[in-house]
Amino acid sequence: MTKRTITPNETSLGHRADVWLAEELALSRSAAAGLLDGGNVLLEGKAVRKNDRVQNGAYLVTLPDPRPLEAKPEPIPLDVVYEDGDLLVVNKPRGMVVHPAAGNEEGTLVNALLYHCGGSLSGINGVLRPGIVHRIDKDTSGLLIVAKSDRAHTGLAEQIKEHSFARSYECLAYGRFREETGILSFPIGRHPVDRKKMAVVPDGRNAVTRYRVKRVFIKTPVSHLRLDLETGRTHQIRVHLSHVGHPILGDPVYASRASEKLFPELGGQCLHAKFISFTHPVTGETLSFESPLPDYFREVLDKLLAIDGENAE
Repeated sequence: MTKRTITPNETSLGHRADVWLAEELALSRSAAAGLLDGGNVLLEGKAVRKNDRVQNGAYLVTLPDPRPLEAKPEPIPLDVVYEDGDLLVVNKPRGMVVHPAAGNEEGTLVNALLYHCGGSLSGINGVLRPGIVHRIDKDTSGLLIVAKSDRAHTGLAEQIKEHSFARSYECLAYGRFREETGILSFPIGRHPVDRKKMAVVPDGRNAVTRYRVKRVFIKTPVSHLRLDLETGRTHQIRVHLSHVGHPILGDPVYASRASEKLFPELGGQCLHAKFISFTHPVTGETLSFESPLPDYFREVLDKLLAIDGENAE
């Protein structure tokens, strides 16, 4: 077992313990709740419950040794952008689920990683999410960092918490923006009615997305955007853009009726994790990677340019 002492900062005080712990350790909320329910988190010697509010003090967290892996290695090809003994960066294709879950037990990124890494993955995030520090949605393509060692996982989680972990996306969004650049700052939480969705809600967690319009198409109400994340909430970009009336093309959850009529054959949102930059948690080196736009994204761009009477770049 591994023991860690975590002292919350001022901004964390008053938050639910399971929400706070999930962010601190880069765990899923259910995994954090499991630690709390199991009596693995103590404050002044007393077990902390998942719905307790975070207080000042040093929290002692006991991380159980990883159980035997339940996800099975599968020889699925991976687009590995970078790899060393502590971590790797992969370019995830659209349509691939990151980790196994009900209905998606096979064919996930984790299944591919287990085969590729031969079991050398961080165990901090549990048996079904080994090495997973952050996620991107099934229908989002692009760059994802995977921790091979626990020390790398801990260091990367700290960078995510401190917002020193740079991530930029590109997307095609419905409509035209009044301003070429802007900041979308709206709190995000679970949808009050549909619990499978996220939404902008008054008591949600702070979420900030910066956008820049790269191109506006003349004959089709579509904007090509670059988006930089200051926070990393679930579905953050999708929720923010939908909230301001500019949902991502092809978004199966947050699309508007008008946006659904454009390119209905897409089969998933035009959202790509294009750039990532972070400090190597072991060597201290700054690493930056950029992924070219994938074919599905380029095909839509080419169609939009053709409609405008221009040649593809």
